Amino acid sequence: MEQWIFRLEELDQTSNDLVGKKCANLGELTRLGLRVPRGFAISVKGCEQFLRLTRTAQDLEKCVARAKDELNRVETRLNTSCRARDIIESKSLPAHMEQEIREYYRELCRRTEKEDVPVAVRSSGSISMPGQMDSYLNVTGEDAVIAHVRKVWGSAYTAGAITFRFDRGLPLDWAPIGVAVMELIDAKAAGVALSVLPTTGDTTKVVIEGNWGFGESVVSGEITPDSFLVDKKTLEIVGKKIACKTGTVRRGRSGTLYQETTEDLQCRPCLEDREIMEIAETVIRVEQHFGKAQDMEWVVDKHLPPGRNIFWVQARPARYIKVEKAEEIDYLIDLMVRLFK
Repeated sequence: MEQWIFRLEELDQTSNDLVGKKCANLGELTRLGLRVPRGFAISVKGCEQFLRLTRTAQDLEKCVARAKDELNRVETRLNTSCRARDIIESKSLPAHMEQEIREYYRELCRRTEKEDVPVAVRSSGSISMPGQMDSYLNVTGEDAVIAHVRKVWGSAYTAGAITFRFDRGLPLDWAPIGVAVMELIDAKAAGVALSVLPTTGDTTKVVIEGNWGFGESVVSGEITPDSFLVDKKTLEIVGKKIACKTGTVRRGRSGTLYQETTEDLQCRPCLEDREIMEIAETVIRVEQHFGKAQDMEWVVDKHLPPGRNIFWVQARPARYIKVEKAEEIDYLIDLMVRLFK
């Protein structure tokens, strides 16, 4: 039988159609020698196998067909999303698939030397749909991993994902995706880094945003993050804007929870200068490797010392506004620098 599950280090950027963009790029970062959490990827074919062998594909086809003529209505998309996700999450995996996922998870426990190692279970689509599919943090134990793999497959049918495909004329009833299962880094801080300023198109700077705890508070926009600006040529930190970070996402007993930030941390930078520099240098290196501006997600491990504590959990092409006129670029750069002072 064709292989459908892979260790991340077996993948590279040519694996996009096999395991989705996220998993493929994580494999490429691993090959570049970056610190990427250990883990494995369930391929798109693994999802297809599940859909066919459990007859879920036929059930989804009927579900979408019933709503087909009214999918231009938001309410219909929401109802279709609920029904489709229920269909997927109610099905048991074929025995051979469940056994293989369990074996890969057990191997990950051995590699990390942790019993029931906490993991992130994240979506990895072949077509980029940022924010439309779900990821789950702090999943522990074989049974929970199996359940959350189904949840991630089901998230290909969120209302947002259905809308994305509907608007582009893509199939609505057939949307297999890859899944990443990765060791969860116990985050001191986390966030995003871009090798271009998204609002100006300035490619001479790296902008880093972060908060205490997991990066979900930054990506979701729940909290105003710290921002740091680094000049690519000189590698100088040319701007810092430290926010009053009143909330953070932390590990719970299972999953995550939102907590108030302790008073002593609220107005402290979530990154040290040497961590800012390492993040910036890495983003520049990855941009040069891929040949295009990058949007990356980083996590600082609270248990490791600087120099060994920054891990990368996402890399993708950055979206940004292109500014054509040189004088316009100069004005916007000056404005950004003044804002960061």
